Amino acid sequence: MSNEMIHYSDETFESIRHINEYGKEFWYARELQKVLEYTEWRNFSKTISKAIEACENSGNDIGDHFVEVNKMVAIGSGVQRQVEDMMLSRYACYLIVMNGDPRKEVIAVGQTYFAVKTRQQEMIDHYDELTEDQKRLAIRNEMKAHNKSLAEAAQMAGVIEQRDFAIFQNYGYQGLYGGLGAKEIHARKGLKKNEQILDHMGSTELAANLFRATQTDEKLRRDNIQGKDNANRTHFEVGKKVRQTIAELGGTMPEDLPIPEKSIRQIESEQKKRLNENKSKKCH
Repeated sequence: MSNEMIHYSDETFESIRHINEYGKEFWYARELQKVLEYTEWRNFSKTISKAIEACENSGNDIGDHFVEVNKMVAIGSGVQRQVEDMMLSRYACYLIVMNGDPRKEVIAVGQTYFAVKTRQQEMIDHYDELTEDQKRLAIRNEMKAHNKSLAEAAQMAGVIEQRDFAIFQNYGYQGLYGGLGAKEIHARKGLKKNEQILDHMGSTELAANLFRATQTDEKLRRDNIQGKDNANRTHFEVGKKVRQTIAELGGTMPEDLPIPEKSIRQIESEQKKRLNENKSKKCH
């Protein structure tokens, strides 16, 4: 991984996110153009056109995602001129980065950021329709994506070695589980040595851990936390705060939540089996 890659993060795109008067998030195309390192608007416009076409092809209403606006920009000596711009939804930004130049480091980071966030939004929109197994799978996949981002944020704070990252993760668990670390949680769930605790959590427990991971990630970056001890303390405090919130809402503490009968791996293999059976039925 190049140094340049580490330099780009979720914050690159979060920092240019706007909220309108209705509480809806959006991005300005001109600001996204700069972040994605397109020097000329006309070149970026071509990428936007491809994204609009992709939006239309997928059956979405273009007007919901791409809104043309005019903006006044300063051109020096207190003089302003009007330029065309666009207000973009998260989905529009996702389509733009997917149609961007993949050789650029920032495009690669943008593809991950907007893909994860768009998927999250879809999950939120349809969450109530999912079964418990589907909820577990969805949140577990989010955890995988966010643990990568959390590892990057921890690395920027000075948590470099694999062993140090394991200690850092343990602090987060201790905060959320009232002092229990990964080893104790593992034992409490009665798991075998090679089994992962996240694969043996129900959707409620996974959601608490996802919140712990995303909030720690954001706090490390936002407050520019430096040093292993400070990063560990931050993870512990965020975990503790999530636990406190659960208590205030009258919820069950994560260590007291029921352990699901099936692991995530079992659910995944059952899903694959069903898919293969459906494929073979179609072939016959």
